[in-house]
Amino acid sequence: MTEQHAYLTGIVVDEETRWNVADICRLCDVSVEMIENMVEEGIITPEGCSTSEWCFSFLAVKRVQTVLRLHNDLRVNLPGCALALDLLDQIDELRRLIRLR
Repeated sequence: MTEQHAYLTGIVVDEETRWNVADICRLCDVSVEMIENMVEEGIITPEGCSTSEWCFSFLAVKRVQTVLRLHNDLRVNLPGCALALDLLDQIDELRRLIRLR
């Protein structure tokens, strides 16, 4: 009997790395159109003037991944995802303030 091996691959990201549109699409397995829609909804904010110049932070990658889970798993539309992310951000801020006390 032959032994089978499974290999995992991944990408190490840090908070300083900036991702262009093609990178974020490949990293999150999402279309350029979806990224443009997320920018229009205010879910993520790019650096740069035009789509070809856009760069995104690590926080944007996390937000895109969260939106995709909400959208795909719970069928939440993009405006609903934007609201959910705002509420999650507020909860995180309140938790941070409580820890400072």
